[in-house]
Amino acid sequence: MHRASRSGERVGVRKPICRIGIRGGMLRADEGGSAALEFIAVGVLLLVPIAYLVIALGTVQSHALGAEAAARFAARTIANDSASTPGETAAAVASQYGIDSDALDIGVSCAPAASRCPEAGAVVTVTVRAEAELPFVPPVLGLDRIARVPIEATAAHKVSRFGGAG
Repeated sequence: MHRASRSGERVGVRKPICRIGIRGGMLRADEGGSAALEFIAVGVLLLVPIAYLVIALGTVQSHALGAEAAARFAARTIANDSASTPGETAAAVASQYGIDSDALDIGVSCAPAASRCPEAGAVVTVTVRAEAELPFVPPVLGLDRIARVPIEATAAHKVSRFGGAG
């Protein structure tokens, strides 16, 4: 028989060392509430890299779309023999996608190789090269120069048989 103390507790009764969970697993009495802390810690450790990956991929995708649009519009500019230069057109389009116009490398070629480019019936090919800088990379130890993704886009447009230079 157990005696009762003045505070109302039974003397001589041991507190249980472990509790049985819903699924029959054993939990120690001192582990109560640690699952929430572990969930938060692991959640933050996984969420931060995933969020950075989404931001970095968005930046690279934006630059890829910008380079492709700049190449396409520059090829159309050459093929239509408009007054603006392909470099101006590519820079204007690329700036709408957040690409620095000074960092663009634009190459133009015509097929078949003719003395004049563009010539009526020729295919004008424009290649635009740029680099996408990954976000939040500090300029420490040259990391900002290493953390760049090269982007290249090519577009071809046929010159009308009535068009061309000359």
